[in-house]
Amino acid sequence: MPGRTLRASMQTARSEEEGTKVYKIQGPLFFGSSEGFAELFTPADDPKKVVVDFAESRVADQSALQAIEAVAAKYEASGKRIELRHLSKDCHYLLSKAGHLIIDSDDDPDYEIAVDYGVRTGILAGGH
Repeated sequence: MPGRTLRASMQTARSEEEGTKVYKIQGPLFFGSSEGFAELFTPADDPKKVVVDFAESRVADQSALQAIEAVAAKYEASGKRIELRHLSKDCHYLLSKAGHLIIDSDDDPDYEIAVDYGVRTGILAGGH
């Protein structure tokens, strides 16, 4: 995915309750951008509720899924609530251990991820 860089814009959402930080991820998330993805977040400095919006991103592979679960685990370990939005149905299925963090919406994207479906991620406890 040449020429595309992973970025996040941060804002306090006006449509959400007060005290929520929204990370709007822009660009593809894959093995080459997974480390940079983790560096976008500051759990220690963020409010009690954080939303990660993937509407302008695309999760491409297993490394990306693991990066999402690792970030989610850091927020949960900090006692903070994190919600994942605008992930594909494939992501919903493959993030089974973080599934309780995913917010379904009618405008979720529909694409497949380049993964081995026999391998399941799962560093978080719980699930759907």
